Order: sequence, then C-alpha cells, then structure tokens
Amino acid sequence: MHLSSRIILRLSGNLDLEAGNSLQATVEPLLHNASGCIFIPVVLDMAEVTGITADGIRTLDQLKQRAAACLGAAPSPRDLLRIANPPLAVRNALEEAGLLKAFTGWQEHICRLPAELPADDSFHNLIGTIRRAFPSPVSDSFHDAYLGQSLLHGLQAVNARKGCTPMLQGGNSDIDYTKARTGVLHENMQTVEQTVEQLAAYFDGHPIWGHALVQPNVIPPSSIPAVIGSLMASLYNPNMIWDGYSRKVSEAEVEASAICAHLLGLPPETAAGLFTWGGTGTTFYGVRLGIEKAQPGAFAHGVQPGMKMIASSASHYCKLNALGWQGLGTDNLVTIPVDADNAMRMDKLEEAMRRILDKGEHIACLLATMGTTDAFGLDPLTAMADLRDRLTQEYQLEYTPHLHADAVIGWAWSVFNDYDFNTNSMRFPERTLRSLWDVRNILAGLPRADSVGLDFHKTGYTPYLSSLFLVREKKDLTLITRDKALMPYLFQFGNYHPGMFTMESSRGGGGVLSALANLKMLGKQGYRALLGYIVTIAESLRMRLEQAPHAVVVNNGNHGPVTLFRVYPDGTDPNLQYQKEVADPSHDADLEKHNRYNRAVFDALHQKMLAGECLEISLTEQYCVSAGGRPVLALKSYVMTPFVEEESMTRLMLCIEEVRKELARTRSY
Repeated sequence: MHLSSRIILRLSGNLDLEAGNSLQATVEPLLHNASGCIFIPVVLDMAEVTGITADGIRTLDQLKQRAAACLGAAPSPRDLLRIANPPLAVRNALEEAGLLKAFTGWQEHICRLPAELPADDSFHNLIGTIRRAFPSPVSDSFHDAYLGQSLLHGLQAVNARKGCTPMLQGGNSDIDYTKARTGVLHENMQTVEQTVEQLAAYFDGHPIWGHALVQPNVIPPSSIPAVIGSLMASLYNPNMIWDGYSRKVSEAEVEASAICAHLLGLPPETAAGLFTWGGTGTTFYGVRLGIEKAQPGAFAHGVQPGMKMIASSASHYCKLNALGWQGLGTDNLVTIPVDADNAMRMDKLEEAMRRILDKGEHIACLLATMGTTDAFGLDPLTAMADLRDRLTQEYQLEYTPHLHADAVIGWAWSVFNDYDFNTNSMRFPERTLRSLWDVRNILAGLPRADSVGLDFHKTGYTPYLSSLFLVREKKDLTLITRDKALMPYLFQFGNYHPGMFTMESSRGGGGVLSALANLKMLGKQGYRALLGYIVTIAESLRMRLEQAPHAVVVNNGNHGPVTLFRVYPDGTDPNLQYQKEVADPSHDADLEKHNRYNRAVFDALHQKMLAGECLEISLTEQYCVSAGGRPVLALKSYVMTPFVEEESMTRLMLCIEEVRKELARTRSY
C-alpha cells in the first residue's frame, strides 16, 4: 500500500530464509532508485506473521542497515525501514536479538523522568521547565502560588505604565511594523518572567478605555468580574462546541441566553441563544437563517440568484461581510435611506420590498439596526415587523422574510422596560429621563424580531469578544443543523450539542462567563445606573454644545451616550449653516470648507490628547450624505466609562475653544 507519506507492506506466514529473500527483493528497490535514495519510510506490517526464524531476523537486520545507509547515518528512529504490529512471539524474538528498539523506538518507561536530570537540552530536562510554565492540573500550593504571582507580575508590568494621560506610557509607544515583519522564532526558551515583561511592552501607548478623558467610540472598560470570568475560561479552556468539553460552562451559556431573552421580551419557552465571534457573527447567523427560510435547502445546495438583503444606509458595514462571505454578493444589498433621526424610512422600505417581490425575488433578511455605531439611531422595528407581515400575506409568500435586530449596542437599554418613569426612583435628571424613555419605547419592539444580536463587549462592559445571538424560536436552528454522523468523534454523550449548528467548530467560554458575570453583578439596577450615568454625562455635553455660539449637535434626535457635532468659525450661525450644507446643494462649497475645518479641529484636539491636555474623541468621515451627495463630517464623543465627570465636558469645550482660536489665527485649514 503506497500512501502519500509511507509505503506499507503487509507480511504473512513464517518469516524464514525463503520469505526473507523475497522480502529483501521487494524492499530494497523501495529504498532507492537510480537517482539516489527515496526518503519515504517503508513500514512492514507484521500483524499476520506467525513466526520468525534466525534467517528472518538476519534479513531484517540487513535491511535495517541498508535503510540506514540511505540516510548516511547509523540506525536511528529516522531510518526508512520500520515495523508495525508485531505479534508477541515476533516481538520477543526481536527483543532477544536486540532489534526491537531499533525498529520501533520503543523502550520501557519512555516518558518517565530520570531521577537525576543532566544539565543539557534533552527534552527530559526541558519538560520540567515547561511544566512550571503551565497551571498545575492538580492542587499544588506552591505551583498555584506561582501562577498567581505570575499574573500579578503581568498586571504590575502593565499598570506601571499608567500616568496622567489617558494612555499607557512606556519606553517606546511608536508602532514599528517594519521591525515586526522581521520577527522569527528564536531557538531557546526563556523564562515566564521575561515573556511577561516583553508582552507588557506591547501596551505602550494603548488607550485606557476606562479613563475619564477617553471617549472615541463604543469601547467600554471591562468590569473586574468580567475580567475574572474571561481569565477563568482562559485557564481551564472550555470548548463550547459540546458540554462534554465545557461541562457547566454550557449551563452558563444557557443561563445567560435565558436571562437576555427574558430581558428583551422574547418568549422564554421557545427562545435560545449562543455566543459567537462578535456582532458581525450575530448578523451572519441572522442572514443565514433568513436564507434557509427564503430558499429551503440552500445550506446544502447553495444560494440561488434573486436573494436580497435589506438594511438602512446607517446600518453597520458588517452587512457587506454577511453578503459577500455567504455567497449572496454585496450587489444584492438593498439600502434604504434614513430620516433625520437616522432611522429607516418606512415609505422607502415598502417601496423597496414591493419592487423585490414584484420581480419574484426573495428577501433573505430584513435588518433592523437598534443603535447605530455613529449616532445611536434606532430603526422602527415594530413598524418593520407589521409591514413584513402585511406584505407576506398580500403576496401570499411561502415563507416569512426573516427579521434580524442588530441590537448589539441598544440591547442593554431593555433594562428600562419595566422601569417606572413616573416615580423615577433612581432620580435621573429630566434630560436623561427623556432620553431613556425614548429609547425604551423603540426597543419595546424587540420581541417582534426573529433573531437579535447583542454585544456585551460594547454596552455590556466585558472584554472582547462577547457576543450573543438569540433566536425567538429555537426550532429555527434546525435549518442549519448538520448530521451528527459527520462529526463521529464528538457528541457521544451529554445533552448540549451546539457544535451541530454553529459556524465555529471551536468556541471559547470567555465571552460566556464574562457576560454572565456582569449580568449577575449588575442586575437591572446596576445597568440602569451605569447607562443612566453615561447618558447624563452625554446630555451635559449636548447642553454645553447647544449653548455654544459656534457648535451644532447633528444627532439631536438620537438619545444615547454618543454625541455627534460640528464646530464653525466665528461669525457663522452653526445651526443655520449646517441646515444649508445638508439640504441645499448650492452650499456644497461651504460644506467642503467646513469639513476641512472640523478635520483641522480634530487633528489639533488629537495632538492635545497625546500631550495629556484634552479628551480623546473621534471623527466620522461621513455622518450622513448631503442633498448634493457630499459626505458630512462630524466630531464624535462616545461616553462609555463610569469614571468620567461633567468637568471633563467643560474641559473638552475649553480645548475646542483654544483650537478654534488657533485656527482663526493661522487659517490652517
């Protein structure tokens, strides 16, 4: 039998002189050819050999030496001739002749460490050092203490880089990709302590997301329990593919899914969830289920032409990933314009759905964005569900288009579903209360969605990655379930087998435990206080911007922790000018000029941030598109940290005013 990596010869009967001569004639041509040696091992399968004589042993010895000569070395485990499956009698005969070890490399207690280790680089010597670099699998007070000490060493190495600025400081915070591309794996081991120190250096210059002066995007600091949950999963490495590999961490996934389904208002008796690889992953799952509903059997036979996905112009770009990577094609995205509040326009949605259905095409997925990344825009999910149901009945569709709610940001506001806004027991300020109430009213439609995506590493305050995909009807998951027989080395026991329908064939438990940690620690009360606080701080910035003679809030109809705004030179009415730039193409030149102005403001603020003098905010190159088809640039403050104070917003306004004065002096924009 000639395999790609070896040649197997099956021997039978008694290996005597005659059989040995025949074997030699067969094996020698396999060890070499006219151009030299062929480095493909030859394996003699002796399972059916009934006995071996002295002549047979002599033949094997000669062949072994011939094979070794091909490699130009004495017999070694690298030799080209090997034996397999020798019966006991043959094994004993080879051992008595001193050939067993040469052919098999087998010796008694091959992995037992010697009583005294030589001071060399043998694997026996090194394995003791390697073992100390891993957590102990059994209770060992000294080894366990070393793990804790090493973790503490790592934390101290990173925390030592904290200073007065919102970034970790170190010897060199410049990023050198050229040097990084020269990296090679070094030959010798190094200590745990050396490795930890080297890893800490990669955090030089890294933003501290919990710092009061850091407000660039929807990136939260992680709570202590969430960090510990993620660490526990890192230490014991559960694989969520199956409860055989994850045990009660699978129970934690079911529990976290049930908590969130109940929180959002999904029916607990039918809903189900799984943690996946980010918010994009939740959208992938939603689109996949929609494809299977619109075209049954697509999972096996492939997607046919005429499949469309519908999303708003303000929705996340992951929709393009879902289309491209799943074979629908990005050209099959139908984009619906949004209104001034960044919500999908229902009149345009109905027109688009009718065009698709009139052509006999299929709607694979209808995507409702429940909290856009830039502006916290919320699509009218209830109205979208009503329209979907009405058109399904009117067109007598054989399927109901799948409605996926991309609520990776907005989901957390569901903690206010049962908050009494009249008594306001948590005493939120009036502006905050109005904001929370507006969001709550729109999110009340989440139970109408067929599936929902939630990111705990956004508004759930956990480390990356922690994303939950929920379905209202767990039977939908059967649409993407694979045959258990295709995974013969899994699922021999247990009651939880998500690996039969997940995209991932390996799925960590860190996201599960960090999410459940915060759900348990914060509860509704904690999340309400945290979300209410960051919205209050954001509202304090909005109030300051509204009172400023040079600024305009451009997402004033959105109610969350993010504020998008533009600033203008002195002598310009910001509200009037902004309205002209957005609505009147004759003001495109002014729009371009003030885009450059806001870009210059951002660049100057960024330099002040690097010097520790100002907040870190961010910039969106295209908050919206003007009537003339031009991108409208905006500055962005995204409040996420509980350590921020209102004084930070006063500081930001002062920094903006300083930058405006400098730009007025230099005209450098």
